[in-house]
Amino acid sequence: MDLGIMLEGQEGLNWGRWRWYARRVEELGFESLWRSDHFFSLMGRTERDALETWVSLADLAGRTSRLRFGPLVCSMTFRHPALLARMAAAVDDLSGGRLVLGVGAGWNVPEHEAFGIPFPPVGTRMAMLEEGIQVIKALWTGEKVSFAGRHFTLQGAELHPTPAQRPGPPILVGGSGERRTLQIVARHADEWNAVNPTLDQYRQKLVVLERHCAAEGRDPASIKRSLMLAFIIGRDVAEIRRRAAGLQQVLTPLAELPTEQVPEIVRARGWLVGTPAEVVEQLRAFAALGVSRVMLQHHNQEDDAVLDLIAEEILPAVRA
Repeated sequence: MDLGIMLEGQEGLNWGRWRWYARRVEELGFESLWRSDHFFSLMGRTERDALETWVSLADLAGRTSRLRFGPLVCSMTFRHPALLARMAAAVDDLSGGRLVLGVGAGWNVPEHEAFGIPFPPVGTRMAMLEEGIQVIKALWTGEKVSFAGRHFTLQGAELHPTPAQRPGPPILVGGSGERRTLQIVARHADEWNAVNPTLDQYRQKLVVLERHCAAEGRDPASIKRSLMLAFIIGRDVAEIRRRAAGLQQVLTPLAELPTEQVPEIVRARGWLVGTPAEVVEQLRAFAALGVSRVMLQHHNQEDDAVLDLIAEEILPAVRA
């Protein structure tokens, strides 16, 4: 199993810290670095810095040499897929072929309202996601593309230069909706990413995905499985509790809870919680279900020491 680090780019991340993470995550031996795609804080702290996603990914492409990276995930409501295809191709080219393009249907209503971005009903957003993926893949071929969908139209469009990866960067689809999202995964995704499922929830989602794959005539093993998992990791109970207290300063929903209850509450929500040995066992259980990549959702971005702990005691074990 590969481990990457995922940062919430809208929760106070600034350029200095982003560049520090780019260097440190690569030095420590993690496989990848990921970031969210939002325009302002999801915690109600709109004064926090929110780095523009694709500018930061272009910066990352030039500052690293080994890391795979990408957005988790770009809402198809934010950018026309032709524009997204052009930006992704350029960043993939700049990085020498290390981008994974994560896409989703979008969900955050206040963000759309604040910036005047239309937020259509869920069925429309799902259709936009599916059409958008088709547009992106077609443009990456470098051939003339004409596309007449319900939501997107192209007439003889061409994209040059094409991405470094051929036929293009892997398309990661994020989400776990059983009726439409997993159907789109079965039809179009190279990688499926789910967020903080429990082990039992994940088993159920796999059953649904396999059913959609059967309907599409696709081998489910051809779809890479990844998870974004938040975490509280410490060497002992006292360190776990200290990290829980630190997270309460960052995550508004946790702020009112008794600190000593936070670890068990978030564990029930699908977080990785425990000592390094305990977390290794949790990760191995997911690996047994075919998960080959985990993006560790690092909420407390001022806690640098936890990255060293993970790199020293968890990374070697899950690789083995």
